[in-house]
Parts: sequence; C-alpha cells; structure tokens
Amino acid sequence: MVSLSVDGLVSGLDTTSLVSQLVAAEALPQTRLKTQLTTTQAAATAYRAVNSKVDAVRTAAEALTADGLAAARTAKSSATSVSASATSTAVTGSRLSFTVESLASAASYLSASTWASPTTPVRSPSNPDGTAAPSPWPLTISREGQAPVTIEPPAGATLAQTVAHINGLEDLGIRATAVKGSDGYHLQLSSATSGADGDFTVATAAGAQFTQLSFATDATLDLGGGIKATSSTNTFAELMTGVSVTVTERGAAAVVEVAEDPKSVSAKVKTLVDAVNSALDSIKTHSNSETDSKAVLKGDFELRTLTSELLQNVSSAVSGAGSPGAIGIELTRDGTVVFDETTFLAALASDPDLVERMLAGAPADPTAAPPVTAVDGLSQRLQKLTERFADSTTGTLTLLAKGRDALAEDFKDRIADWDLRLATRKETLTRQFTAMETALSSLRNQSTWLAGQLNALPSSS
Repeated sequence: MVSLSVDGLVSGLDTTSLVSQLVAAEALPQTRLKTQLTTTQAAATAYRAVNSKVDAVRTAAEALTADGLAAARTAKSSATSVSASATSTAVTGSRLSFTVESLASAASYLSASTWASPTTPVRSPSNPDGTAAPSPWPLTISREGQAPVTIEPPAGATLAQTVAHINGLEDLGIRATAVKGSDGYHLQLSSATSGADGDFTVATAAGAQFTQLSFATDATLDLGGGIKATSSTNTFAELMTGVSVTVTERGAAAVVEVAEDPKSVSAKVKTLVDAVNSALDSIKTHSNSETDSKAVLKGDFELRTLTSELLQNVSSAVSGAGSPGAIGIELTRDGTVVFDETTFLAALASDPDLVERMLAGAPADPTAAPPVTAVDGLSQRLQKLTERFADSTTGTLTLLAKGRDALAEDFKDRIADWDLRLATRKETLTRQFTAMETALSSLRNQSTWLAGQLNALPSSS
C-alpha cells in the first residue's frame, strides 16, 4: 500500500513519529511472540545437542556386547619382517609357524634401444653406441593361454606420448615408464599386478629385444611337511581364520599367534565412560538450574530424569557380577564417572567371565533347573536407556525437539499475521493523520478568507 503524508504541515506535529510509536505500542504482542520464537528455537537446538551426545552413548554401549567383546583379538608375530592382523573371527590360541620361501614380484622388461629424450619420435630409437636403431614397433605382448596383443603407437608419437598410450590401455595389464639411463631414455614395461598370474613376454618387430629385469613370482610360505601357501602379493589374507599376514623378507622364520586384546576392550570401556560424561556435561550445560543460570532448558524435568537414570545405570550392581567399581567404573562426588584402566585390566586378567557379565550381561537359559533369566550388563542397560531417549522416531528427546519445531512454526505464522495487521494499522493511522492535516489546512484557509473579508468591510466613522 502507498500512502501520502503531510507530516505536521499545519499542526506542527511529527505525525510520522506518532504513527510509528502507536504502531510499536500495538506491536507488543508480536514482540513477545518473536521472543518466544527465539526461545523455542533455542530449546529445539538444545534438545538435539543433548540427543546427539546420548546417541554417542548408545554407539559406545553397542561395542561392549558379548559379540563386541569377543571381537577383541590381536595377532602377534615373532619376526619384525612379518606383520599380522586379526579380525573378530580370529580364534584365540591359534598359532602358526612358517618360513618365507619367496616374495611376490612382478614381471618387468627394459628396452635395449634408447631415445635421446621423452620428446624424441618413438619410431626413431638409437643403439647404445648412439647410432640409429631399427624401430621396434609394433611390440607383441604374449601371456600363457591368451592370444598375443600388438602394441602400435599413434602415428608421429613421441616416447612420452607412447608411454601415455600404453598406460591408457587398461585391459593390457601393463604399465610403461620412460627411464633415464647414462646412454639415454629406455622404455620399461612392467606387469600391473604382481605374482605368477601377471607374467608376460614382450617381442619387438625388429632390432634388439627387451631385457627381462624381474620375473613374475608368487610369495610363498613353507608351512612345513611339504605344505606351501602362495599369494600373488606379499599379503596372505586369511592365512589362519580371521588372520592376515604380510611378509617383507625372504628367508624369515616367524610364529604368528592369536590372543585376547585386553587393551582393545579397555579402550572400548573408556570410550563408553567418556560418552556418558559428555552426555552428562551437555545436559548440565543446557538445563543448569542454578539461580543465575541462563540455560534455555533450565530445570527441564526430562533432562533431570535422564541424568539420574544415566548415573544409576552406570553405577548400580549387576546381578551375579557385583558393583561396576570392581572393574574400575565408579561415580565421583561431582556427578561424573571415572574409569581406572589398571583396575579393569587386572580384573580382566583374573576373572574375564565376571568382566563379560558386568559389561555384556548373560543370556537366559530356560533349560536350566531352575530356569535362568537374562541379566542385563552395563551395555544393555545403557542401550535400552539411550534408545528410549534418543531413538530417531520415538525417543523422548526427539519428540521434545519436534514439539518445539512445531511450536516455532506456529509462532512464525502468528508473527506473519501480525505483520499484515500492523501494516494495515499503520496505513490507517497515516491516512487519519493526513486527513487531520488536510482538515486543519482547510480550516486555516477558511479562517484566512474570513479575516480578509472582515478586513475588507468599510470601517465606521
């Protein structure tokens, strides 16, 4: 809408300022709505911040289930030139001794002909003595059981362009390199893969043949008793169940053993404790109820409940295992959780079954007499708690955040309605003051006319 204003033209009043002040006074409800919108959006953000920390507790707890604890395996090698790694399927106590009979290598060849530089035409090579050599092209690549493949460089190609051309032939399985020697540049051809399966030969059309630099061989381990293990690379995947071995030295003798990895389990427990403390800290930050606190969720009941349940679930005794303090998990006076790794490792070494029951609980056994009910360990307790609060669909914190989102949208709609209402009100007030100024102007004109008429009357003598 467009309005005209004669701001104080006759009355001398600042009508524009008056209109703004009147509209501002009538906009107080909208101002309160904007404040409520800001607070509501901040509350939704705070709920989501806490939710992410609680979900991290769930993730850490899932790593401490029975399967997660069973996955803590390590493979150790007696030789520095032999490395081993274990997965969750590795069997504790497995042991294997072997000798590295050979390492994997790839077939490679070097041209006898040379080129003055990478930009020399590839069909104009030189002999070692510098004289012109016959062009070796095309080259023929042969592999056992496969049809020969001919390599013909593009017309006018240089050595560098030919190298790029060969490397662009993905199905060829060969990598080309221009190698600088004391007598010029040589063309080196190497198998793209190591091992016997990558073997090939190269033949020239004319001139000197290529010299073989290395042979295609598999890595071989002598396991004893005439038994060998081979690999096209120096890594033997699944040499033992769940164990991969990498060798780097021919002739090395090694013993590889699979054992429990207590440090790995300890690290998982520490991750859980750290996640719980992070969640507690986030809750405190967003719901601090101290007198001078400005927390957006100050004194929130659900967050107070969550704090209480987190502390209770991480500290209360587990049936058949006792207090978590026995494995180094304890509460402090300030409401945080501490983890003593030394105590944990000692408990794990002396009574691993107790540690597993404490962390992962125990399954039900209906066949026992009397039947045995399931026992929840710390991980199950925390998983159930965090799923109840942080589930992406039904979690308490998720629903609270979504509720604030819906409320914020309602505030936005009401604020938008007020924008229209106030714009209309401002237009009305502006028109009213403009009409007042116009009326005052008319009255003043009439007064001036009457005064003129009276002054024009003949005076009495």
